[in-house]
Amino acid sequence: MTVAETLNSRQRHIVTIAANTAVGNLAQLKHELNGGLDAGLTVNEIKEILVQMYAYAGFPRSLQGINTFIEVLNQRKAKEISDAVGKSASPITDTTNKYERGKKILETLTKQPETNTKKGYAAFCSEIDVFLKEHLFADIFERDVLSYADRELATISALSAMEGVEPMLQGHIKIGKNVGITETQLSEVKPLIEKSKHGIFPKGTMKGSADRFSGTVWVETLVAPKEMENLYAVGNVTFEPRARTHWHTHPAGQVLLVMEGKGFYQEKGKPARPLVKGDVVAIPKDIEHWHGAAPDSAFVHVAISNNKDGNAVTWLTPVTDEEYNRVSK
Repeated sequence: MTVAETLNSRQRHIVTIAANTAVGNLAQLKHELNGGLDAGLTVNEIKEILVQMYAYAGFPRSLQGINTFIEVLNQRKAKEISDAVGKSASPITDTTNKYERGKKILETLTKQPETNTKKGYAAFCSEIDVFLKEHLFADIFERDVLSYADRELATISALSAMEGVEPMLQGHIKIGKNVGITETQLSEVKPLIEKSKHGIFPKGTMKGSADRFSGTVWVETLVAPKEMENLYAVGNVTFEPRARTHWHTHPAGQVLLVMEGKGFYQEKGKPARPLVKGDVVAIPKDIEHWHGAAPDSAFVHVAISNNKDGNAVTWLTPVTDEEYNRVSK
């Protein structure tokens, strides 16, 4: 396998943006939109993905995706993050009628000649054939903001995330291969979509601070302290493989509810406890400990942190690679 055969970071975010838009998972979509911009997708490229989604998942899903993107861009602007706008679609200079232009593009995608003999849905409902040729394959696919391969990757991802569209999915998988998407890349789509779900709570868009965590960690506040008279807070924490907290203590204890993946919990001077989905960890007050993901798995837990005198945690030193490797062998 060569590097070129696999999905790059930009393509992986095309997959997850399209899939989460198609099924209306807006909390996770917000995270994937941030990730897509960070991975090099331009604002116009992401807009184009979201516009294309209306042709495959409907206007409500597309518009909600666009509204979510507006929110993400406003939040990034407030943080003084400057994102590349990217190129706009080139003007269409072909004067051929749109139906014929759409036929030509469809022939390029399918590598099959388009005849005047209609079959199936096209014969039963000629209007939909016209809409597909003129609007989908001319108006949309003709826009050069995205390549045909990018558009098909987005379409395959959306259809993979939806139910009851298997014939259309198989048709677009064939088209995807025609425009250069490899078997290896196709095999990565479904696992990426599953991975992006991350349980029933949002993965979050806030990265855990390097003075508290090692590796990549995402934090989503579910209940803020101010909502509970500063007695406790509830957060969903997602650890990528090998990521973990630093050593730390809680002045009033903490409870962890393991939602997904595999990980570890260890108190200072004691053996590490392996953790899997469904495990519950009750952490006593003032006990030095750490928790995090296994080497081969992401790890998600809900943390219920109790406050004492306005404080919920005291952060200490990082868990060294040597300490981590001893418990993760």
